[in-house]
Amino acid sequence: MRGYFGVGVEGLSKVMNAGNLFRSAHAFGASFVFTIASNPKIRTSPGDTSHTQDNLPWYSYGGVDELALPGGCQIVGCELLDEAVELPSFRHPLKAAYVFGPERGSLSPAMLARCDHLIKIPTSFCINVATAAAIVLYDRTISLGRFAERPISRLAQPVAPMPHVHGGPRFRRPRND
Repeated sequence: MRGYFGVGVEGLSKVMNAGNLFRSAHAFGASFVFTIASNPKIRTSPGDTSHTQDNLPWYSYGGVDELALPGGCQIVGCELLDEAVELPSFRHPLKAAYVFGPERGSLSPAMLARCDHLIKIPTSFCINVATAAAIVLYDRTISLGRFAERPISRLAQPVAPMPHVHGGPRFRRPRND
């Protein structure tokens, strides 16, 4: 996968949600994780069976004003807002920090002001924060990873991407010999 990304939460309070969220971040290849004004117990959640805190840099910030990220890293906030871009239409930055809000709440106005991008998952209502993070990270993986294109029909077979060839057919139809 190209680039790097981190995953963070603001104001998260439920330990098991945090464990699930950070385990997913670790599984999808996050470079770092962070918390902002969150329950300090989430760092040792029994839900994080991959032990993210032992395998990735973990940063804890008391407030949004303390948040420090690598140069060029763009903050992507995930929030159900009218002005947010729907996830299937979003182009993920190569250098990104994804931030998710608290259970039964939203990202703070200070955090929203820091975001370079706002995205939303096209659902009818709010979903679990750990589930939302996994969906966003999966979308990043399929968007920026080097995977074969999905077939356009049941009869088409995917062709692996060729790194130095541009243009040409993306799918090969099966022969009827």
